[in-house]
Amino acid sequence: MEVQFAPFRTWADFFPGSDRFSRPDFKDINKWNNRVVSNLLYYQTNYLAMAALIILVVGFMSPFNMLLGATVVVLVFVGFVWASHNKDTLRKFKKQYPVVFVMTVMLASYCVISLCGGVMVFIFGITFPLLLIFIHASLRLRNIKNKLENTMEGAGLKKTPMGIILDALEQQEEKINKIADYLAKATE
Repeated sequence: MEVQFAPFRTWADFFPGSDRFSRPDFKDINKWNNRVVSNLLYYQTNYLAMAALIILVVGFMSPFNMLLGATVVVLVFVGFVWASHNKDTLRKFKKQYPVVFVMTVMLASYCVISLCGGVMVFIFGITFPLLLIFIHASLRLRNIKNKLENTMEGAGLKKTPMGIILDALEQQEEKINKIADYLAKATE
């Protein structure tokens, strides 16, 4: 299946009024995780554009350090994902504590980058866009179109870049995985 880019959501959909934003229920981590995953899948093109804009601004000011920071983060992320696929303990940890896993990747990247002297570029060019994306995905309430798009993504009817990243982090919603299993059995 080829990778498809999700459509760019309108500003009115991406950032409507305050009535479509709500503080997540910190007591129900699974529900909060599902909200974040759903929003990451639904608004992925908007998030990519927002992050690209910040990265371009910071990269314009310090191109070498931005390239170095991005390379380190990608290599550390790939290393952690590879290690988690080869060690069952790390795989369970990644699945149960995805935020801690991503924070560990960022902390390890920070340590490597601090050796090279590009810490401020790392903070503003890489960490800040991720923080903004996480805050929006945590606060934005889901809608019917959002849930439908996520079901299609999880059922394997379409594959997007964010879906690939979430698969690597093993963060697709459980219900969606059940639907995908059901459809796979039905097609056999």
